[in-house]
Amino acid sequence: MGLLLFGGEAYLQVPLTFDHQTLLQLLDSAHIGFAGDGTAIGDAVGLAVKHLRDRPAENRVLILLTDGVNNSGRISPQQAAALAAAHGIRIHTLGVGAEMLLQQGLFGTRRVNPSADLDEAALRHLAESTGGHYSRARDAQQLAEIYRQLDRLEPVAQAPETIRPQRSLAHWPLAAALTASLSLALLRAREGSRV
Repeated sequence: MGLLLFGGEAYLQVPLTFDHQTLLQLLDSAHIGFAGDGTAIGDAVGLAVKHLRDRPAENRVLILLTDGVNNSGRISPQQAAALAAAHGIRIHTLGVGAEMLLQQGLFGTRRVNPSADLDEAALRHLAESTGGHYSRARDAQQLAEIYRQLDRLEPVAQAPETIRPQRSLAHWPLAAALTASLSLALLRAREGSRV
């Protein structure tokens, strides 16, 4: 997995990796506005294409999660969809956000639509033109269900688990080097005292 963040610009936050724990930590540390103001959906897809185009065909999958409309960047979502399709990259798009939210204000409670800017037509086009699916999540429970569906749609064969030492072993070669250095120094000191 990898992680791209986009706002006014698109950034590669985590390159493709098997280290999902680090990826989750970096995702948790990302904040709204981290990548600037705006929503550069086309640029984010273009950057993803750059990093996925040389991967094996079955691994060229992008999951695009957004709550907005493309209003920034140099590449339109339509251009990005054509680019992704040309490189055989499937894009699954997810539109997120509630349709109604009650906000307390100075003059009482008012209803707002936090998803008013969500461009579902563009997200559908991105998904359909690349062989992916569009889904809409209005709350965290729906989002979790969509991710379960994506796991079924895009199963990934796990590479054999690599085992990393839980404890550093660097002290052994360091101790050997220190012993060799001390032995050499003592040997030279003995030779110097014989002269």
